[in-house]
Amino acid sequence: MREIVFDTETTGIGPEYGHRLVEIGCIELVNRVETGRTFHAYFCPDRDMPAEAEAVHGLSHKFLSDKPRFHETCEDLLAFLGDSQLVAHNAAFDFGFLNHELGLCGRQAVSLTRMIDTIAIARTRHPGAKHSLDALCSRYGIDRSHRVKHGALLDAQLLAQLYVELTGGRQIGLSLAMDVAVPLTAEETRIVGGIARPVRVPRPHAPSAGERARHAAFVATLTDPLWPKMGEPSAALVG
Repeated sequence: MREIVFDTETTGIGPEYGHRLVEIGCIELVNRVETGRTFHAYFCPDRDMPAEAEAVHGLSHKFLSDKPRFHETCEDLLAFLGDSQLVAHNAAFDFGFLNHELGLCGRQAVSLTRMIDTIAIARTRHPGAKHSLDALCSRYGIDRSHRVKHGALLDAQLLAQLYVELTGGRQIGLSLAMDVAVPLTAEETRIVGGIARPVRVPRPHAPSAGERARHAAFVATLTDPLWPKMGEPSAALVG
């Protein structure tokens, strides 16, 4: 299962007020394990940067002035996103800006059915608690000491760790399922949770004839066993 955790930085609170997307950061997860693949880009918004927004993310008009426009890199972004589920914190905000920018360059909006909102998950798991990214990282012991200002890629990396914790913790990557249905040999490897692992041929678990004989000899030594009083054992119990 492939998912993309992403975050955005903008010039303000909403595209309906003339604000634009200026940064996006994406982290790829496969079976809730980071693969190391990321996408990150800055965009020139073709407008000023309000002081209150710059105070949050530190991206100035001067810094962004020589960056590409969204329409110049949107094909690379869409290729990275593919058809995966998209995870964001307060996802309606990020989807709103992403789809606004896609609309401006004539591209189809990303369906909201692909949206996974970690704030909604957190509210269900921790009702009445604080649900900011900082507060949730503190709750789950996720190190954010290097987060001086907001940054799309950095925040996406923190959110990827948080998402894993909110949806079951690190053990969820220990999937026993294989994506293939072909005979396995001891020399093969398979991708499990985004990691190449050696495949071991399953050993047989049925008892051998010798094991059955030793078991029968042991049972014969028991005095006053319990099971005759409970009726005949089923075939499943005696193997």
